[in-house]
Amino acid sequence: MFSSEALRASGFDGFVTWAEFNPRTVADLGGVYIVLRSADTAPSFEAVSCGGHFKGRNPAVGLDQLRAKWVSGTETVYIGKATNLRTRLRQYRAFGSGRAVGHWGGRYIWQLTEPLQLHVCWKATEEPPETVESALLRSFTTQHGSLPFANLRN
Repeated sequence: MFSSEALRASGFDGFVTWAEFNPRTVADLGGVYIVLRSADTAPSFEAVSCGGHFKGRNPAVGLDQLRAKWVSGTETVYIGKATNLRTRLRQYRAFGSGRAVGHWGGRYIWQLTEPLQLHVCWKATEEPPETVESALLRSFTTQHGSLPFANLRN
């Protein structure tokens, strides 16, 4: 369910790296999005986050905290929701560029080594995005025993 292949089959679009990401290719619709990383290699982490210091807060956490939160055996590292996919993904990417943007959720991805090589995919939804996101998080937790790496709460 949470591999790029399964997500493509269930209607997700994009599958571009953050380096390639262009918000103009994303619909101005509500939906969900997922950040992916190859499950073939173990992750490495950076002590300093490239994320923005929103409201003056440092987004970085300790390396031990990142290691403890890592979920092995899955490509999915974050699941998010958006009332407007284009706007929300633009904010998320801007936060990763060091801008002080309000996308505090999912900030752990910006401490992975080479975060711009992570892939992002998205799916517009007819159901409320929070309903779809909650269902995806429940499914992920059932399958993997915890939330995705960068999801800090349901």
